Amino acid sequence: MVEARHLSYSFGSQWALKDISFSLGKGEFLFLTGHSGAGKTTLLRLLYAALPVTRGRLSVCGFELSRLPKSRVPDLRRRIGVVFQDFKILPRRTVYDNVALALEVRGMARHLLDRRVRAVIRALGLEPKAYSTCDKLSGGEQQRVAIARSMVTNPSLILADEPTGNLDQDLTTHLMSIFRQFHSYGASVIMATHNREILDMVPGARILHLEDGCAVDADKDAVCPAEPPAEAAVEDAP
Repeated sequence: MVEARHLSYSFGSQWALKDISFSLGKGEFLFLTGHSGAGKTTLLRLLYAALPVTRGRLSVCGFELSRLPKSRVPDLRRRIGVVFQDFKILPRRTVYDNVALALEVRGMARHLLDRRVRAVIRALGLEPKAYSTCDKLSGGEQQRVAIARSMVTNPSLILADEPTGNLDQDLTTHLMSIFRQFHSYGASVIMATHNREILDMVPGARILHLEDGCAVDADKDAVCPAEPPAEAAVEDAP
């Protein structure tokens, strides 16, 4: 599902990721952990092609991203559900409309679309607000709308960037049960979080801990180099 080899990324002279290698199989659950600024969001943005792969190799859902033309990016994203940290919902549209939009752009028949949207809205406890505009919702409710929109397409891969950040403990527990449900149906999940309490909510999940852009053992002291090793660039050069 995901294969990353010697993946690095810089913003100018600042390295956000340094020589990251990992793989994720179909149906696996992976937590990305690390403090703010560790590189979690940058890695997620590379995975759904919001940032270009400029150093190293990255394959996602069968697409080789270092060679993926822009015209094929929509094909990749049809297989991925993304829960953005800043929601990216349409504030003047209703909850129903925001969730339905993900299926409308795929041309799904209206009766199938309606059934799917209502089921996901109900699962996330948003049914009473289905026809409220999103600018009238709390931050936690808007977060759940974003999650509903990402899951309604039944994606092969779910990428979630701090999805529990605006939720209380009860809603966090409920939300994690929803992620586990989709995971049990065969979806692969990569979830970025700095909340270590939720790691125990998914028994058997793998953990990739990032520190200053490097993958390190969370339980050991590690020194992260200022930039990725030169041999990674040589190995991946065309």
